[in-house]
Amino acid sequence: MSDPSSPSSSPPPLINYILGFILVGLAWGLTTPFIRHAAKMHQPRRHAALKSAAGRRSWVRRRLVGAFFAVADLLRNPRYAAPLLLNLTGSVWFFVLIGQAGGFFGGGVVVRWLTTVSVCMCMCM
Repeated sequence: MSDPSSPSSSPPPLINYILGFILVGLAWGLTTPFIRHAAKMHQPRRHAALKSAAGRRSWVRRRLVGAFFAVADLLRNPRYAAPLLLNLTGSVWFFVLIGQAGGFFGGGVVVRWLTTVSVCMCMCM
């Protein structure tokens, strides 16, 4: 008789992987338009560091500081940050699923096919 507290060695059913890949495709496909819209509508604020004398000295420094403030402003915007967080969570789910599905399907062909289907779902939505 086996110990009920020990983990089972049988892999999850195939439907779990299929539903997981569908959820990843939905997370990617449904959040991308919201991220794109928020980025297009974003109007960056003026920052004192960009207007100061130290900020105007070097073209490279001005570009780096400007890029930093642009990213920081976008991440402070909930219309951009919330869908981005869900999208990145979908990416983590995807890599976890690929890691688990590789052993379940016994090869790379099916995993590549599932990857293609997930990416196509993302692009079609």
